[in-house]
Amino acid sequence: MKKELILCFIIFTFACKSKKNIPDVSSIKINLKIERFEKDFFSIDTNKIAASLDSLNIKYPSFLKDYLYNILGAIPQPDSVVKYIGFFKKDYQNIYMASQQKIPAFEIYQKQIEKGFQFLKYYFPNYKTPQAIITFIGPLDGTANAITASGVAIGLQSYLGKDFPAYQSQYISDIYPAYKSRRFEPEYISVNCMKGIVEDMYPYKATGRPLIEQMVETGKRLFVLDALLPEAADSLKTGYTQKQLDGCFSNEKDIWSFFIENNLLYETETNLIGVYVNDGPNTPDLGPASPGFVGQFIGWQIVKKWMDKNKNVSLTELMNKNPKALFEESKYKAN
Repeated sequence: MKKELILCFIIFTFACKSKKNIPDVSSIKINLKIERFEKDFFSIDTNKIAASLDSLNIKYPSFLKDYLYNILGAIPQPDSVVKYIGFFKKDYQNIYMASQQKIPAFEIYQKQIEKGFQFLKYYFPNYKTPQAIITFIGPLDGTANAITASGVAIGLQSYLGKDFPAYQSQYISDIYPAYKSRRFEPEYISVNCMKGIVEDMYPYKATGRPLIEQMVETGKRLFVLDALLPEAADSLKTGYTQKQLDGCFSNEKDIWSFFIENNLLYETETNLIGVYVNDGPNTPDLGPASPGFVGQFIGWQIVKKWMDKNKNVSLTELMNKNPKALFEESKYKAN
């Protein structure tokens, strides 16, 4: 029977846990265009929607189709689209206005993303770096970020602040409980953008594999994200609160022992291991103060251990490394 381990997740500062070796990428040129689609969209004259959409199509020939049919989910028939747009613009006018107040300028996030793209070109020179960031307003229960043919699309409706009233409605809070909506802050924009890039390069394919392999695969992605955004807070990249992250470091040995003692490393049953590799308010077996998705933390430590032993390995080689072999070669033992 699986044992429960109640850990005391305490606050502790790990600023000096490890010193990052950050390469100089200042000479790498990035020509990133920022397109504020939501401003043009909400300037539509509702008495001339068809004509306005024609104008939008000239300016956003590719993205408009993605927006209408994939993000908004409009039925691809002229009359239906016009009618749908009229209703959506009316219903989401307040959301649009709130986004312009919360994020009046995009320059700070543009700089963060551009820096991330410099590291992206440095580490993954063969990847076709997006040329544009397109901001939009979509349904609250819909797409927040997407990689499109036009560039990286960012839904500002998902970054209005954790206390934004619309997130507190019964319908939205059922979809996005507090542990998720607390991340609906602008500071997550660049992190989520780069997460989308990593997923685009390396779609996750470890579902159904043993827990240790799933943990390593999520750890790989976190390691790469850390390389692309070395100056971003680890709490943002993990999605944990700072207290939860500090607790993971201070309880790392006990968390690892829990997996060992309960023979979970090679378990594949989703009902038994899903809580460790999926998002959640916490990990019940580790106590209410623990974070959900704690498997990514352990996977991250395993990957760091392996990379310490293989300093000349590229991130491309890391991502292509067999997760089981990586774990075995790492000789990981929690401190």
